[in-house]
Order: sequence, then structure tokens, then C-alpha cells
Amino acid sequence: MKNSQINIIQHYKRFEELPILAGEKDSTTILLGGFTSRHDYFVRAGIEGLGYKVQHLPTPNIEAYHVGREYCNNGMCNPAYFTVGNLVNYLKKLEASGMTKSDIMKNYTFFTAGACGPCRFGMYENEFRLALRNSGFGSFRVLVFQQLQGFDQSKQGNGLLMNEEFFLGIVNGIVLADVINDIGNKIRPYEINKGETDTILAAATEEIYQTIKTKQSRLDESKIIKLFQKLSSTKLKSLYALLADQILSNVYPDALRAIREKLKAVVVDPLRVVPKIKITGEFWAQTTEGDGNFKMFRYLENEGAEIIKEPITNWLLYLLYDGNQFISDRKELGNKYLRSKLLIKLGEFILKKEYNRFRKSLSNLPQSLSSQYKMEQLAHKYYNTRAKGGEGHLEVSKSIYYTKNKSADMVLSLKPFGCLPSTQSDGVHSVVTSHHPDMLFLPIETSAEGEINAYSRVQMGLTEARIRCKLEYEKSLDETGLTEEKVRKFILKNPKMQNPFFEIPKVEGVVSRAATMVYFVNKQIDKNR
Repeated sequence: MKNSQINIIQHYKRFEELPILAGEKDSTTILLGGFTSRHDYFVRAGIEGLGYKVQHLPTPNIEAYHVGREYCNNGMCNPAYFTVGNLVNYLKKLEASGMTKSDIMKNYTFFTAGACGPCRFGMYENEFRLALRNSGFGSFRVLVFQQLQGFDQSKQGNGLLMNEEFFLGIVNGIVLADVINDIGNKIRPYEINKGETDTILAAATEEIYQTIKTKQSRLDESKIIKLFQKLSSTKLKSLYALLADQILSNVYPDALRAIREKLKAVVVDPLRVVPKIKITGEFWAQTTEGDGNFKMFRYLENEGAEIIKEPITNWLLYLLYDGNQFISDRKELGNKYLRSKLLIKLGEFILKKEYNRFRKSLSNLPQSLSSQYKMEQLAHKYYNTRAKGGEGHLEVSKSIYYTKNKSADMVLSLKPFGCLPSTQSDGVHSVVTSHHPDMLFLPIETSAEGEINAYSRVQMGLTEARIRCKLEYEKSLDETGLTEEKVRKFILKNPKMQNPFFEIPKVEGVVSRAATMVYFVNKQIDKNR
């Protein structure tokens, strides 16, 4: 009888990167990047405060894009080319400064997010590794945390402990950067002395960086944490203790209040007719501040617009919402449904509470968070909210929300060329705009060679937004019977109205700050009479 040959099938296994070992913690520098420069800086502080060596990468530029194109696969979207090329560029500059490739690969590692799904974001991890091999840094480590694996993603013997303290520092950095970026966006278009806001916020950025770093380094000294650890005997006692310290500590609110007092010195012109532009689109393209979206935010401000960027905190809430929908659709398949549901709801509650607490420290000037469940209701009629990839249904729901609530004059959607989820939402918008004829929606695809074309199209949209804003302002003067001169005289007699934190009550159906101020002044004059 002949021996039969057995064919052994080798199944594909996901690549497992070598971790940072406990003995390498002091010698290894963690590189990170991908958000705004302030977000990256504050996230760095949250990790650095735990004793790690951290460096954030510069904002990706057009040179990084071309390096990414050189070393990555064809057909990737712009964020992949920009972010991958940015890392390779940084490593090449380290080498040019005198370091050897072996020392760089031994003493540096890149930390980034990972995911799976229909969007090409799920392939970024592989593109980083491919580009590093192609550029001569083959054994350089790329450490990925997955969005669905929970708090503790560490293994015994690892020098990088991705635990509760680690992620708490990251989340605090994100939320603090959100509120500070937003007050800058709200004050700059109206400031009388150009550049004054940025000067104050530059110093404030350094103060918050040190505050986060110091707070993280002293977690073990917290009396609140020690008390809760004694009272609790559950497996999650460290998490409960950290959350209690987060909620009860006033370190961050106090730091924000100090920044608010400095910003009160900025004098604003509340009658400046400024159109409001809501930014939506693909996550990275609507977040980055560099060539990846043609430096669109500063361009819009220089053209006399106020931009409304989406807080990254809303993206964290979207991830929690997505997890909630996932387990709700599968609640009959496991016995951990209620526990998982409770943890997600607890996460939503604390995240909203802390964001609102930080926001209150800045006199509620930063924008409020949106309800992800309300966003689902707005979009589901047009875009199935179970369809995943990118921002899913959010582009549609944001356009409807800001149009219905009269919160923006124009919605500008920024996305990479060929981004599948954003292309789908653009198609859906043809129906959405027909149902909301007052919606001014402009999609812009960013490719590295299309800057002039993008600016030209944005200018056309801005022209319409300016006309709307000006007509609204003129209507407010007509309806109140006031003149601009009379309103300005009233404001000069009440200088607190030129304080950037002066709260003007929202007027239903009115978008611009100038028109809202006219209606407010009219009410004050009537009261005085």
C-alpha cells in the first residue's frame, strides 16, 4: 500500500509586531501623529506623563505625499500616502542627522490606530510595513491598537502598557485639544488685532501640555484613586478609581479657566459679517491642517469665513455608538449583552460629562457635542446607518442637522480622491439637497495636484455663502429699524459685548453672529426704553 501524500495547508496569519519589552522602555521613543498639531501634542503629553519617551511627527506636507507614493502600493487614498510618507520622511531625516538604520529601528517605534472594514483605512497598517521595507527600514516596529479590543491590549513582559491610564491620557488630550482648537476658530475671524488669539493660544498650548503630563505622572499619588481602590474589590477597581479621579479632579477645568481669563483681553467685532462654514467629509481630510486638504482652514479664515470643525470627541462617541449598535443587533448571541451595554453607556456618559465640564470652563464658547442617536435618525432615511466604512452616515446627517438648525451658511465636505464612503455620501446628497433646497453643499476631493481647482470651487461656494450672510444681516437691520451706526454706538457703550466670551442668545432661523447681535441689541434698547 502506497503512502498517501498529505497536503499541509498553511493559513494566513496576521503579522505580529515585536513589542517594546520592559527593558526597552527607557531607550525606545514612541512616534505618533495623524491629528491636528495640538491634538498630537496633547496626546503626546498623556503618554509621556506615564514615563515613556514620545515624539509627535510634523504635519504631513506635499513632500511626504510623494514619498508615500514612491514606497506604497498604487490605488491608496491620500491619507495613506501622506501619513506613511510622513513617517518615512522623519526616519530618513534621523538617518541624515547621523543615526544608523539599525539604531533607528531599535530605538524608535510608531504608534497608530488600526481597524478593519470596507474602507481602505483597514489597509494602512500593511502599507506602513510595506513602505518601511521598501525604504530600508524593514524591522521598524509599527504598534497598532485595535478599536474593538477594549482597554487592556498589553501582554506580560511588554514595556508599553496600553491600559486604562494609557487611554485616559489619550482621551484627555483629544478633548482638551478639541475645546481649545474650537475657541480659536470662533474668535479669530472677529478679532480686531489680527494674530492676538493665536499668540495667547500658543502659550496656552504649552501650559496645557505640562498640565496633562504632570497629572498623568501623579496618578499614583491621587487621594481619590487610593480611596476608591480601597473601597472596591472588583476586577475593574483601577478603572473605577481612575474615572472617579477624572470626574472629581479640577486640574483641567482650572487650567482652562486660566486660559479663558487671558483670552478676555482679545477685543472682537461682533458686527463683522462672517459666513459660517461647516466642515465634514473623510475623517483625516477634515482634520489635518496641512497639504492633505490644501491648508483649507486657514484659507477659509483668510477669505473671511468662520469654520466649524468636527470635534474628534464626536468621533469617539461615534465609535461607542457603533459598538452599541453592534451588540444590540447580536444580543441573542451571547450572555454579556447587558454588561457590554452598561460599559458603553457609562463611557458615553463620562465622555459627554467631561467635554461639557471643560466647555463650561471656557464659558460654553466651544461647540456642544451632537447626539449620535439623533444623527442616526436624521440620516437613516437616506443612508442605511448599518453601512460601515469611513464616517458612514455622518456626512449626510451633519449636512441635514446644520441646515435644519440654521447653524451654518455652507457645508464643505473634504475627502480624498476616490474615497468610497464619501463618494457614496456624495451620491446620496443629490437626494438630500432636493429635499432641503436651502442646503448649500460643496464636496471637494483632495488630490495632490488639484489645489487651484479646489480653491476655485470653494470661492464659488463662498460667494453664495457671503451673499446669504449679508442678506441676513441687512434683514436684521430692516426688521429692527436700527442702523449699523446705532448698533455700534450701543456696543461701544457696553464694552463687555466685545468680549469673545460674551454670550449672545440664539435667534431661531438666524445663522450669523452679526445678525444675532443686531436682534440682541434691539431687545436691550427696548428694555432700556
